[in-house]
Amino acid sequence: MKMQDRSWVSRFGQHATVLWVAVTLNFALPRLAPGDPALVMYTGEGVPTPEELAELGSLYGLDEPVMTQYGRFWLNLLHGDLGLSTGHNRPVAEVLLERLPWSFALVALGLIGAILVGTLLGALSAWRRESGRPAREKGLLVTVLAVDSMPGFWIGMLLIALFSAQLGWLPSYASAALPEGSGAALLESIRRLIMPVLTMIITSMGTYYLLARASMGTVLGEPFIRLARAKGLPERTVAAKHALRTALLPITTNAAMAAGSLVSGAVVIETVFSYPGLGKVIADAVAARDYPLLQGAFLLATLGVIVANIVADALYPLLDPRVRKSREVIPA
Repeated sequence: MKMQDRSWVSRFGQHATVLWVAVTLNFALPRLAPGDPALVMYTGEGVPTPEELAELGSLYGLDEPVMTQYGRFWLNLLHGDLGLSTGHNRPVAEVLLERLPWSFALVALGLIGAILVGTLLGALSAWRRESGRPAREKGLLVTVLAVDSMPGFWIGMLLIALFSAQLGWLPSYASAALPEGSGAALLESIRRLIMPVLTMIITSMGTYYLLARASMGTVLGEPFIRLARAKGLPERTVAAKHALRTALLPITTNAAMAAGSLVSGAVVIETVFSYPGLGKVIADAVAARDYPLLQGAFLLATLGVIVANIVADALYPLLDPRVRKSREVIPA
């Protein structure tokens, strides 16, 4: 087997192991709670009767042996069946697919925006420090860290107070029905996205700023940067084409790992703006003890992290030629 093939097989095995562990934990989530799992899933009022618990246990197969339940759980997943939501009284997959586009738009735009803004500011900060302008660099550092320390819900409320209550430019309630007509609905969806995305960018960019600042500062001292300058290349070309491109490696890694954590961070943001995404679904499911819906949402977030890591693996060779050379086909 060739080295490149072995590398891909190894990474596939790692991702498959992570997926298996996540699915197993999802299966065990309601069963690890103290007491009867059917009692944990019960969402009615008052104390359930033994007949109600038996009916609920039969509905979810809780009256069968654990390994039988585990095998059926996997079989249902392979068929796309995530169970029935006790809070919505609808299939979990249907509820999640209904909210997924909203969360995907929020997390994707927020992550891309945070990476772009944080990376550019971090690179600028490192460049100013290397160019002998420490005063401006320290001012930028203090500003970014001060903004990054603010909690997301507070930033969201400030944006609502300014752009919605004071100026009246943007809507503050995102879960109301969209207007009729595809064009009007698309425009309204974009308007509802602006403040949540801006909040996510502000609360997430600090990490990428610090990563870019540290990575760019290290790269600027490398011999290939001195060689590029000795060739007479313009400073902007040295910074953008040589230094920044190499400094993107740790940022790419962090972005892949942050994809899943942004979903948890989106819970607060979506709650503040009543945004109809997966974060709001998770918050409502926790309040309603809707374990099947929680299981489906956590599994979806895990799949998102795995896909993001696969994308990061594919981007590495494009960002750093050294990684590309290490993955060249070599006979075993």
